[in-house]
Amino acid sequence: MRTAPPRVPLHAEEQENDGESSGLIDGISTVQNTTGEASTSGKSETISCQLRKTENFKHQKTLGLFAANFFDEKISLSKKLQWLNQVATVKTDGTVQLEVPLDIKPHNLDFEPEFPSIGPTNEDPSAADIEDLPPLQIVMLIVGTRGDIQPFVAIGKRLQEHGHRVRLATHSNFREFVLTAGLEFYPLGGDPKVLAWYMVKNKGILPSGPSEIQIQRNELKNIILSLLPACIDPDPNSNMPFEADAIIANPPACGHIHVAEALKIPLHIFFTMPWTPTGEFPHPLSRVKQPAGYRVSLSGLFCLYHSCLLYHILNALLTYLQLSYQIIDALIWIAIRDMINEFRKKKLKLRPVTYLCGSNSPPPDVPIGYMWSPQLVPKPKDWGPKIDVVGFCFLDLASSYEPPDSLVKWLEEGEKPIYIGFGSLQPVQEPQRMTDIIIKALETTGQRGIISKGWGGLGNLAEPKEYVYLLDNCPHDWLFARCSAVVHHGGAGTTAAGLRAACPTTIIPFFGDQTFWGEQVYARGVGPAPIPVDDFSLEKLIAAIRFMLDPKVKERAMDLATAMENEDGVGRAVNSFYKHFPRRNTGSECESLPGTSSFLSIRRCFGCS
Repeated sequence: MRTAPPRVPLHAEEQENDGESSGLIDGISTVQNTTGEASTSGKSETISCQLRKTENFKHQKTLGLFAANFFDEKISLSKKLQWLNQVATVKTDGTVQLEVPLDIKPHNLDFEPEFPSIGPTNEDPSAADIEDLPPLQIVMLIVGTRGDIQPFVAIGKRLQEHGHRVRLATHSNFREFVLTAGLEFYPLGGDPKVLAWYMVKNKGILPSGPSEIQIQRNELKNIILSLLPACIDPDPNSNMPFEADAIIANPPACGHIHVAEALKIPLHIFFTMPWTPTGEFPHPLSRVKQPAGYRVSLSGLFCLYHSCLLYHILNALLTYLQLSYQIIDALIWIAIRDMINEFRKKKLKLRPVTYLCGSNSPPPDVPIGYMWSPQLVPKPKDWGPKIDVVGFCFLDLASSYEPPDSLVKWLEEGEKPIYIGFGSLQPVQEPQRMTDIIIKALETTGQRGIISKGWGGLGNLAEPKEYVYLLDNCPHDWLFARCSAVVHHGGAGTTAAGLRAACPTTIIPFFGDQTFWGEQVYARGVGPAPIPVDDFSLEKLIAAIRFMLDPKVKERAMDLATAMENEDGVGRAVNSFYKHFPRRNTGSECESLPGTSSFLSIRRCFGCS
């Protein structure tokens, strides 16, 4: 990224002073001024209400016009960049602020029960007609923390049991973890500790200041340059030749799409957070200005289809939520396009992608498997057959874990404790302050607690407390079954482990998709609203603990755990891979080779073909 992202005005009054007008969203300013005049004229409440309805109607028509023109190939690139500036703000904390221009109460969009009932899901990949495949050499290109790596270890082990050779390529920090699981290991570039510090400081993928840009770019460049060798180089230990027949990757690998294109082999993407545009919820890395409870039931929307005003309003909301994915995709691509093109030209011997005409999103024919329980977040109704929600992918660590005697004795001496920890790589910026808050909250609520010290230095006590146990490391699948509730950062894996153990959950998000999982837990009624780490306080933690101790919350957590009990996320993920793998007898080459950009990629967004 050679230049910092432009400041993006959100409000109409800022747009008026912005120089050249876009000629498209000016109607928003006019409507807001009309409303302001009405509010100062002393007219009746009825007239004000009518004006607000008119404002919403005009606003949504304007937004619909924006979306339609944004995808029009005849509109110039410079004009579209101006429009992008008017709908998204790159905040100083690195997130992207999107403002849903709607004055709609959350309950007006909630056509489901307050806590949705749990039921079966559609398009179960495990129910598909799976053909046997010959033994394959499969490489997994996985970037992230241990919580990101662990589900792929479980999937790799299952594929290996089916006779395939599996190489897991990830950061050197996880070499022993991967080898101990029995998989082959290949080192990728990038340090997860550096990545974690960056993400915590910036709350996402975008830098908060120029000093942060080069740090992240160096990490990403090291990752990208290591991808091709991971697919074709011999094993670094045994020197056994390796040539990948298929790639499994997660989106943070960045260059996986281009490597698959160069090698002409199938690509299957798996991820623990939503990355595909949907109208049911915004992109997890965006901050859409809409109150909690924004989730939309599409079946409920169709019931209101024939209501003209509601149709325009609700259709605009769906458009805007999908647009959040579009904008995140655009900003990521702008930041990495030069590195990707250098990689394509020098390493992959491919033509560069034209300026702002490419995307790092997968083509529409590349299958994607999302690794969360459909009981927690059902598959959106606007996702197609190439996308599966396979379930949480658990790695069994409890069966081989031998806990220290002191932990077993402490657990047996009292009631089930509350677990509090923020992951192995969550850098806590004020560990002593957070520790003091945790201790005081446990004391005030009369609860026993296990504090996981992790990498951030949590849990330094001046003197031991009988009601507190300090823990270095312990498998969640063993520990959470012995806890009454859990408080953690909201990583997808930790969230899954707590819910499977029927633990009411409080999430303290640090960055990335963690806020999204906190909102899903809250929507299911199995935990309080997420508490951002910057807002962590004694009062909020006490309130969260008392919320989790409510018997009704525990009952809902048990219902959800029961519904998840028979899910085999690992098996469904493997079956999804088999289901979408191109067969030789089709008479065609790989059906999933990257080559064209998807409808919702920025290739179409910026009018490029």
